[in-house]
Amino acid sequence: MSLPAEFHDIAERVNNWGRWGTDDEIGTLNLITDEVVRGAAAEVRTGRRIPLALPLQQDGVQTGMIPGRVNPLHVMVQINQELFGPGTVACSDDAVTMGLQAATHWDGLPHVSHSGKLYNGRPAATVTAHDGARYSGIDKARHIVSRGVLLDVARALGTDRLPGGHAVTPEDLDAAEELAGTRVRAGDIVLVRTGQMRVYLAGDKHGYGYPSPGLSIRTPEWFHARDVAAVANDTLTFEIFPPETENLWLPVHALHLVEMGMPQGQNWQLEELSTACGEVGRHTFLLSAMPEPFVGATGTPVAPVAVL
Repeated sequence: MSLPAEFHDIAERVNNWGRWGTDDEIGTLNLITDEVVRGAAAEVRTGRRIPLALPLQQDGVQTGMIPGRVNPLHVMVQINQELFGPGTVACSDDAVTMGLQAATHWDGLPHVSHSGKLYNGRPAATVTAHDGARYSGIDKARHIVSRGVLLDVARALGTDRLPGGHAVTPEDLDAAEELAGTRVRAGDIVLVRTGQMRVYLAGDKHGYGYPSPGLSIRTPEWFHARDVAAVANDTLTFEIFPPETENLWLPVHALHLVEMGMPQGQNWQLEELSTACGEVGRHTFLLSAMPEPFVGATGTPVAPVAVL
C-alpha cells in the first residue's frame, strides 16, 4: 500500500534534503551550533542532575513485538580471575546482548526509510547486513548536547497521563509550551511528556506499549517551524499507537528521520524531571544525551542527563 497524499504533502513542507549540503549526514543536529551550546550552558542554575534513562535489564520494556529487539541480557565472563597468576590482581568482566533500541535510545536517521529513500535522498539499499548504515549511522551524531525543553503535555492538559488513544497535536504542544513559559527555539532538544511511562513503572509493560499516546502526524511541521534539533518522549513507539490513520504505520518516524533528518528518542524516563521542573517553575535545562558511537548502527542506547 502506497503512502497517502496527506503524508507526501507534509513531507514536501518539512523536507530538509540539501539544506546543509548534499554530503550532509547529521540533519537537524547541524542546528546545535557553538552559540546554541553556550546558551544551553547558561541554563544551569543549581547544578541538580536528573537522569532520564531506564535501567538496562533483562526484564525491560520490550515484549517481543519487534523481532530481534531483545532486552539486555547481562552475563559475567570473568569473576575474580587472577589473569597473571596466583596472588595477582583479580578481574571481573561482563558482556551484554541487547537490541540497540531496546531501552532508552536515539533512533538514527537510517532507522527507517520510505519510497526506497533515506535522509538526503540516499538509497535505502545503502543499509546492508554486513556494514549496517553506510550513511548517517548513529556514530556520525558525535555530540548531542544542547538546551533541553520539557513540553509536559500531560500536565498542560491537566492530567498525570494521557489516555492511550491520545494523538499529541500541535495545539497540545502550544499548551505545553505556554506551561513551560518559554519559546522553543532553533537547536533545542524537545522532550515531550505524555505520562505513559507511569504504566511501565507500575509494572504493566504490555499496557505501556499498547495502546499508547504519542505524536500526531501533524506535529512534524511544528518542530520544523521551530528548527528543533531532536525530539524524545516517554513512550515505546514515539507516535500514537495504533496509528491515527488506519494502515498508516510510523509516518512520524518517516517524516522526522527521512524527510527532516531529525533524530528521535523513545523510552525516556521523564517523571522525575516533570516533578523537578514543576518545583522550580522552569522547564529548560542543559541536556547531555551523547549517543554510543556504534559504527553503522541505526540507533543507540543513551543515558541522558538534564542539569537544572
